[in-house]
Amino acid sequence: MVLVSGGLAIFAYASGHAEFARYLQLPHVIGANEVVVFCAAMCGACLGFLWFNAYPAQVFMGDVGALALGAALGTVAVIVRQEIVLVIMGGLFVVEALSVMLQVGSYKTRHKRIFLMAPIHHHFEQKGWKETQVVVRFWIITMILVLVGLSSLKIR
Repeated sequence: MVLVSGGLAIFAYASGHAEFARYLQLPHVIGANEVVVFCAAMCGACLGFLWFNAYPAQVFMGDVGALALGAALGTVAVIVRQEIVLVIMGGLFVVEALSVMLQVGSYKTRHKRIFLMAPIHHHFEQKGWKETQVVVRFWIITMILVLVGLSSLKIR
């Protein structure tokens, strides 16, 4: 969340600035600069949460918080007109959701599981990876995906 909302903040800033938007061939969105503040607040809130959620976790988010943050990211992407970039930057979110859909679909149709456990991060834990290994490797993957998404700024 921290990395993806930070990446979307950069897109929101560029979309809200007429000259940057023209130079980067982005749609100029009047008022998108306020979205930067919202993205920065999400980054800060998630960093504060991460402080207490680091191993061993003292606080857990749950579905209500995770779904609200996902909806906020989706809303920001729609506002700044960068929905495809959100799919790229949030690729890990997409893979996690797809792993659950595939597991449920496979089990209902074939009565066989694809993964040892879904979502996929639990599959890796079942394979013997430590929880901290999964988290750090997913951070690395997300950093790479955010950089790929940000590189699309100039590829257009």
